Amino acid sequence: MAKAGDGHAVETRELDFCLEELDKGELERFGRILDQRPGSLRGRSVGMMLAEKMLLVRTRDGKPAPLKANEAQRAFEQRRGQRNIVLKARQMGLTTWAAARFFLKTITQPGTMTLEVAHTQASAEEIFRIVHRFVDWLPEQLRTGPLRTSRANVRQIVFPKMDAQYRVVSAGDRNAGRGMTVQNLHCSELARWPGNPAEILAGLQAAMAPGAELILESTPDGVGGCFHEEWQKAGETGMVRHFFPWWMERRYRAAAVGETSQTDEERDLRVRYGLDLEQIGYRRQIRASFRGLARQEYAEDEESCFLASGNSVFELSAIEMRLAALAEPQERRENGELAVWLPPLQGKEYLVSVDPAGGGSEGDYSAAQVLEMETGLQCAEFAGHRGGFELARLVKDLACEYNQAWLVVERNNHGSGVLAHLETSCKYPRVYRHEGQAGWLTTSISRPAVLGRLGAGLVEKPECFQSRGLLAECRSFVRLPNGRTGARAGTHDDRVMAMAIGLAARAELLEKGSR
Repeated sequence: MAKAGDGHAVETRELDFCLEELDKGELERFGRILDQRPGSLRGRSVGMMLAEKMLLVRTRDGKPAPLKANEAQRAFEQRRGQRNIVLKARQMGLTTWAAARFFLKTITQPGTMTLEVAHTQASAEEIFRIVHRFVDWLPEQLRTGPLRTSRANVRQIVFPKMDAQYRVVSAGDRNAGRGMTVQNLHCSELARWPGNPAEILAGLQAAMAPGAELILESTPDGVGGCFHEEWQKAGETGMVRHFFPWWMERRYRAAAVGETSQTDEERDLRVRYGLDLEQIGYRRQIRASFRGLARQEYAEDEESCFLASGNSVFELSAIEMRLAALAEPQERRENGELAVWLPPLQGKEYLVSVDPAGGGSEGDYSAAQVLEMETGLQCAEFAGHRGGFELARLVKDLACEYNQAWLVVERNNHGSGVLAHLETSCKYPRVYRHEGQAGWLTTSISRPAVLGRLGAGLVEKPECFQSRGLLAECRSFVRLPNGRTGARAGTHDDRVMAMAIGLAARAELLEKGSR
């Protein structure tokens, strides 16, 4: 026996029921003990037992069948907490399982609001079809009795007798979660949400009731972005991490490879994870079909699947190697926004490059990089919400500290105002000028060139880069669908642009003679 949610031990007889005779009281009783694991169920929870007895899914050959938990679904249930984040390979069944779990909670716990958020409208409709099948294939006595619906459309199913409802929306719906109090929230394929996923997720989490259950779930889509950040900081936020590699799906098999044809990498995988030759055969198939994206779509470990983004601008392996070797700054100032690794040395010449922003508490940061002219070594970095005169004064003081350094300010957008302050109010003498005009102008022609120089530096002279924040931005700097390059949605590229401009201006000044 196991302790039930209503304070008594769950007797084996209490789990015996006739599906057709379940009434509202019986459903609520099961709702109180969904997560209990009586000995008679041999490690399964009451919820897993109900899923198998009550819920039908469509199999790959189009026929209805009871929802029996597969290996990944069982593993999730074993470790599941109140807040969960799931990193997985393709088609592991976790989306279906999350829908099933939350459906059972919705129909057995009165007053429940469940919200599913998919990355596209098409995916939202597919998830909703799964939930509709759960309802449509229930016995008629339940559908016309305690689980009669008063509304069932493309967005929601309402169970008035349980005072509960189940909604499925897409992340592109700007009103998703607005005005709701949510007891169960499932965010599907978070890595592929459009717009600003971090902002959307924050709004949804604000709608969660105290004690609500959360499942964030996705296949990886490169480094950076909301899902990668949530995965990285899960230990700090109290989320339970779940990782499911492709070989947990038993269907992923192909013709066995020959024992003697295995590579060293394949032998290592077999030893480490207990794979057989049919799984190695399948692995060769997906590597041939997906090429560079195989590690991303069919994840094998928690690190390389993120690194496999096919649209990253910079060399990710070089960035990761440098990140592993970084040291902490010697000093932090300006409320931690200014990091100093190498203080100024007498006789050395420096450059301060600046990518200005508006200075508001929202949006982009202003960023500044301090480089040693001779070597290009990064000495200090500023990133914060400063703008206008406040930013001009800060970078002027920084340039003065570093032996009257060259000040290279991007003059696009907010930069023109910062330059005006530097030349009038601050009266700083060593402001970079191009063709007689103060500041650096980034154009469609100069931008690829300065980014190319930064990319080469990351590979050829990685020891010059000290900032973890800069390298994190480099990881999430990608080729965008419109053909341009920039920060992945939900991330920043201010440090990247400040460094790219600094390295290009340094090269130009050295060529001309910096004095």
